[in-house]
Amino acid sequence: MANLTRYDPFHLTRFDPFGDFDDLFRGFFVRPVAFEGQPQMQIRMDLKEDDTAYTVHADIPGVKKEDIHVSIEGNQVSISAETKIEKEEKKGEKVLRSERYVGKVARSFTLAHDVDDSKAQAKYSDGVLELTLPKKAASSARKLAIE
Repeated sequence: MANLTRYDPFHLTRFDPFGDFDDLFRGFFVRPVAFEGQPQMQIRMDLKEDDTAYTVHADIPGVKKEDIHVSIEGNQVSISAETKIEKEEKKGEKVLRSERYVGKVARSFTLAHDVDDSKAQAKYSDGVLELTLPKKAASSARKLAIE
């Protein structure tokens, strides 16, 4: 059985001349995709806080500890690491595909309290960077007497 639709001359559909205008720019603002064979490495981390210090566990696999840099400025902490490619070619062997990341990664974050950088400690083992960042003692405010 066929579906029949009754024609109604007074039911006018709205004409929208700019209806597809949004679709015109839809493909222009797309986030770039990493090239095949160049995966993007990210520093993933856990941040914990207690009364006296912050503890950071950052995953930075495949990096030598000499290539990791941590800087502390007040309550701003920055971690950066650089991986380098080491060429190893054997006679009669060719690389078909390489998915290991080569380049520099960095991550910065801001803490609620200033860090005492003279007591801060960093340890790196098994691809995990552990930072112990003691909080700086709050300076006691003193009230000045007006003479």
